[in-house]
Amino acid sequence: MYSRRNFIRNSSVLALGGMALSGKGFAAMLADKKMHPAGLQLFTLFNTIDKDVKGALQKVAAIGYKELESAFSMLGGFYGMTPKDFKALTKDLGLAWVSHHTMGAPFKMPPGGFKPPAGSDTTKKAPPMKIPPMKNLKENHQQIVDEAAEGGVKYLVCASIPLDTADEINQAVEILGKSGEAAKKAGLILCYHNHTHEFENVEGRVPYDVLLSQLSSDILKMELDLGWATKIGADPVELFKKHPGRYPLWHVKDISPEKQTPTEIGNGTVDFKRIFDNAKLAGMQHFFVEQDMAASPFESITTSFKNLSEKILK
Repeated sequence: MYSRRNFIRNSSVLALGGMALSGKGFAAMLADKKMHPAGLQLFTLFNTIDKDVKGALQKVAAIGYKELESAFSMLGGFYGMTPKDFKALTKDLGLAWVSHHTMGAPFKMPPGGFKPPAGSDTTKKAPPMKIPPMKNLKENHQQIVDEAAEGGVKYLVCASIPLDTADEINQAVEILGKSGEAAKKAGLILCYHNHTHEFENVEGRVPYDVLLSQLSSDILKMELDLGWATKIGADPVELFKKHPGRYPLWHVKDISPEKQTPTEIGNGTVDFKRIFDNAKLAGMQHFFVEQDMAASPFESITTSFKNLSEKILK
C-alpha cells in the first residue's frame, strides 16, 4: 500500500507565494497511489499562526498539504476556537484535521524561558511570554479526550511527559494508561510522541521501552518523531520490526548535520527513503512534516514539501 517505487516522478513546483504545486498536487498523487497525503504539524508555525490563523492555514493548503496535526496555541483552546469551529475552518479550506497534541503533565517553563528560533532578530527585547492555561492528561484527561472527540479527530497525542526519574516513568505509565482507556471509549487512538530523552537510560530503564512493554497496543500507540529518534541513535526501521503496526503516526523531521537541530526535509541526515519503504511494517497511517519553531516557516514547509515529492517519495 505504501510502496514508493512507482511514485510519479518529477512533480513540478511553481514559485507563486507559497510555491504551491501546479496542476495535480503532490497530495493528490499520493491519494492516487492509495497513500495518505502529506500532513503538517502546526507547531512548525508556532511563531506566526496565532497572528492570522485562517490566513496561515490558507497558505498551508496552497502549498499542497492536506492533513493537519494541531498543537498548543497562545490564543488558548484550538487556536482561539472551539473544537467544532476549528474543525469547520479546516474543512472549509480543504484540510483534514487528523490529530491533536496535548501535554502529559503540567507545563513548566524552561529555565530562561523560550529561546527565539534560529535566525530571528535577538537584538530586540521582547516582553516576557505569558502562557495561557494548558490542560494536561495528568489533571484533565477526560476533558481533553472529550474536546478531541468533539472536534472529530481520530488521534490524540501526548506530546511530552516527565520521564527523568523512575517515579516519573511509573507515573507516566499510569497517566497514559488511564488516558488511553478514556480515548478508546471515545473512539480515539492515543499515541505518544518522542523526543530524544525517552531513549536514554534512567535508573537502569529506558523510558521508551517501558512505555511499549507496560502499555498494550490497544491502549497506546506511537507517533515516531523520525528526526529525534535518528539523532539519539534509535533506528526507526528496527523499532518497526520490534513493534510492527504500532506506529500509525510519524513526524517527518530532518536534522541538520552541522547544528544537529531541525531543518527542512531533505537538507539533513535522516534516511527517509529507507524509513518510508517500511511504512507498511510500521502501520503508518498519517505523517506530519515538522520543523520546530522554524524561523521562516512558510519558506521551510514549502522546501520540505518540494523535497518530499522530488527526492524522497519517488
